[in-house]
Amino acid sequence: MYYLKKTVRSFEKALTVFEEFTLFASVIIALISLFMNVVLRYGFSYTLAWSEELVRIVIIYTTFIGASVAVKNSSQIKIDAVVQFFPKSEKFFEILALVATVVFSICLIKFGSQLIDLMNMTDQKTIILKIPMSWIYMIFPVSGFLMIVRSAGRFYRLFMI
Repeated sequence: MYYLKKTVRSFEKALTVFEEFTLFASVIIALISLFMNVVLRYGFSYTLAWSEELVRIVIIYTTFIGASVAVKNSSQIKIDAVVQFFPKSEKFFEILALVATVVFSICLIKFGSQLIDLMNMTDQKTIILKIPMSWIYMIFPVSGFLMIVRSAGRFYRLFMI
């Protein structure tokens, strides 16, 4: 049992480092890109066409990686009026929320994979950066997997601690 706890903690720590680094790096990239674009637009009357497309992609990625972090921290949007009236029902509603999260994550994986296959078949690319759309849509199954892992960690802590 000790090794299981140690393995789970190590895996969660590595996943946290991955999520935090990804969020940090993507936000820094977006900020630098936007800053360069603003300086060039107002200082030199020149606009970087690719900057806005890059920021759009970064926003998509940070949203879906952030969803995994929200599951980890139990900070998803929720209505807790029933729990305030019936405090003993909190564990039931937390389990219900986790089950709904897992179902949503499975849908992300399933439909995201189908979307990636479609993008690969049609060979679609972004307009300016020419990034394959399948790379952008890859965030759906990745985020679904991360949210399932985070939900499993929450289930583990809910029942084992």
